Amino acid sequence: MFHLRGGTCVTIDLVAGRNIPLITGEYYHVFNRGVAKQPTFISHSDYQQALLGLNYYRFISPPIKLSRFKRFTFQKKAELLSKLDLSGNKWVDIISFVLMPNHFHLLLKQTTDKGIAKYLSLFTNSYTRYFNTKGQRPGPVFQGVFKAVHVESNEQLLHLSRYIHLNPYVSGVTSKTALLTYPWSSLPCYLGEEKNIVDQSIVLSQFKSSSGYKDFVINHADYAQQLEFIKHLTIDTEL
Repeated sequence: MFHLRGGTCVTIDLVAGRNIPLITGEYYHVFNRGVAKQPTFISHSDYQQALLGLNYYRFISPPIKLSRFKRFTFQKKAELLSKLDLSGNKWVDIISFVLMPNHFHLLLKQTTDKGIAKYLSLFTNSYTRYFNTKGQRPGPVFQGVFKAVHVESNEQLLHLSRYIHLNPYVSGVTSKTALLTYPWSSLPCYLGEEKNIVDQSIVLSQFKSSSGYKDFVINHADYAQQLEFIKHLTIDTEL
């Protein structure tokens, strides 16, 4: 279970352009969208590239560049990632994530000083180079400095994991049934698919089984979708 810090010495990292402190050992909801809400992930290969970057750049000292790692066989990739994982030298732990057509959400634990800022810089800069080279375009892909919200309670942690996993359904990207196998989120990992990218233990330890977590997510799906619909109605009315 998630516990608030108390009486411990913490290191605070203030990112340029941000007032929120990023504290080692703490959890954060981190998100960003495409410039002017433009698509950031268009093709299947775009999502694969982003997923590879999310996985690879969480490690502090990978021995080779991502471009070379990308050419490895599946087995060789798995062996290298396993070695890096065993080393424990990571910028962050990824608790949950989702990639959407024009934005992303991450639930992260900062494990090293300046870890979140460094991780997001490596990931977004790498993906921007890929996206711009592929599309023969210049300039930024993501909109300014990433947003970060400090997780202050266990209830908030559980809500955020569910919110992130429901995003594709609530936004109309996929159906409720297809949500369970949506390949660009960590939900399949929570439901038993083998992936080393996330540490779901802090969330799943609070449920009797992965099916209990599935019910926790799916039983809230329609309500979350209704809330999103009402929010858009309110925005349209105000405009």
